[in-house]
Amino acid sequence: MKVAVLGSGGWGTALALLLLENGHDVTLWSYMEAESAALREKRENPVLPGVALPEELKLTSDIRCVEGCAAVVLATPSFAVRTTARQARSHMDPGTVVVSVSKGVEKETSLTLTDVIAQEVGERCPVAALSGPSHAEEVGRKVPTAVVAASRDKAAAQLVQDLFMSPRFRVYTTDDVVGVELGAALKNVIALCAGVSDGLGLGDNTKAMLMTRGLSEIARLGEALGGRKETFAGLAGVGDLIVTCTSMHSRNRRCGIAIGQGVPVDKAVKDIGMVVEGYYAAATAKTLADKAGVEMPITTAAYQVLYEGKDPKSVVTELMTRDKKCESEESWV
Repeated sequence: MKVAVLGSGGWGTALALLLLENGHDVTLWSYMEAESAALREKRENPVLPGVALPEELKLTSDIRCVEGCAAVVLATPSFAVRTTARQARSHMDPGTVVVSVSKGVEKETSLTLTDVIAQEVGERCPVAALSGPSHAEEVGRKVPTAVVAASRDKAAAQLVQDLFMSPRFRVYTTDDVVGVELGAALKNVIALCAGVSDGLGLGDNTKAMLMTRGLSEIARLGEALGGRKETFAGLAGVGDLIVTCTSMHSRNRRCGIAIGQGVPVDKAVKDIGMVVEGYYAAATAKTLADKAGVEMPITTAAYQVLYEGKDPKSVVTELMTRDKKCESEESWV
């Protein structure tokens, strides 16, 4: 199949290589011609050192590369998803499946990224999301990985599964797009918090607490917005949360570590050198939670640290001294 991957960061590059390995005709698109020219010259992406880009992988900055494609993979940062989809839509054939592999929620509208894409491409192209515990650095090195393809269109989800499935990359399907996308976006907030905990010198107990209770509040919001509870116990929920909170590949965790060590938030975000999705997701999550009337204490604490300048140590104390509660709302019902 002919496939275009829009966005030549680490994730877009790793997926383009996987698709090429699966026998597809693949073009990797860069927003800037200078970046595409550098990739053509060096046949290596600097964010994936040591991973060669074969000559068979086409590299371009011409958006017309989407013409005649069975699928178009959107792998840009979340803030660029709308403009990229808008740029590509007039060149895509009707029926082309658009696959969102970015993780986030649009800041201005609080829409999930598949909804953003659907607004831009209309009903002529089915939309899917691909998500799960999948660091680009490891997928690029062919480390065994499992993810989930989500779409309200069963045929689209199955096409994505067929495109990406390989002996090293297992793909499941689901129709719970809301749950998959919210799990993918909001786990970045908890990963920032886990990093702050590490930066403060707190322990494994603390991180486990943040991850477990963080997942609980993500699931509460997800259910309130139409997702299914079981999705958050799957690859796009707890799976992605584990890998993002524990790995140094995670730029959200690394940014949190710096903040915990006393680096000002703006500098910590800038120093990562790539988009820290959890920083933006914290604001969006708080907006969504406030609208839905869902209590999210860890996410609220993250917002206070990131946007209101609150001291992380005092936030930890406030979280630990909240009113007593049952762990489950179903207890003694």
